[in-house]
Amino acid sequence: MGDEGRERDGVVGTCFGSGRTQGQAPSSPGPAQEALTLSYESPLGWMTLAQRDGKLVGAWFDGQKHDRANLGASAQAQPGEDATLDEAAAWLDAYFAGEEPTWLPPLRPVGTDFQRRVWRELLSIPYGRTTTYGQVARSIAAKTGRKASARAVGAAVGRNPISILIPCHRVLGADGSLTGYAGGTQRKQILLSLEGAHV
Repeated sequence: MGDEGRERDGVVGTCFGSGRTQGQAPSSPGPAQEALTLSYESPLGWMTLAQRDGKLVGAWFDGQKHDRANLGASAQAQPGEDATLDEAAAWLDAYFAGEEPTWLPPLRPVGTDFQRRVWRELLSIPYGRTTTYGQVARSIAAKTGRKASARAVGAAVGRNPISILIPCHRVLGADGSLTGYAGGTQRKQILLSLEGAHV
């Protein structure tokens, strides 16, 4: 299978789990279409969800670092107007209710090849578990045969445009420290506590 996965039902990526599709590997979008956004009120503050061509391209905490990076032109949607955004909101509703969602909406975050490789790796971190930037780098190196540094992985993790759904909050420093979360370390701690992760 190539680096970007195989095309299945219009979604590029690798699916894992059973039952409903649990995850799709990230990829870059094709020709740009105006994005649709939806404001979502989470327990940790307002978020902006964005989709383009039926794929989720963003889920940012409003005001976070790199908020709405690479979004481009967009129009505001209302709840019930767009299936992809409503599915993302339903996923977040379940997550914040303390459930482990068993599906993901189709994902298509925009980034470099290396960033997408890192984001794809994040999708494999189980709910309630953590890893380190160094472990992610070693995993990528083992799969690609190319050396990756923890620093480069950290930079890519910090640029993840789809917060929570692509679980960058599950990546810790080598000493277990809560570093590198664009939404802030307090949110990172709360998300990990919600999942019952031991930090």
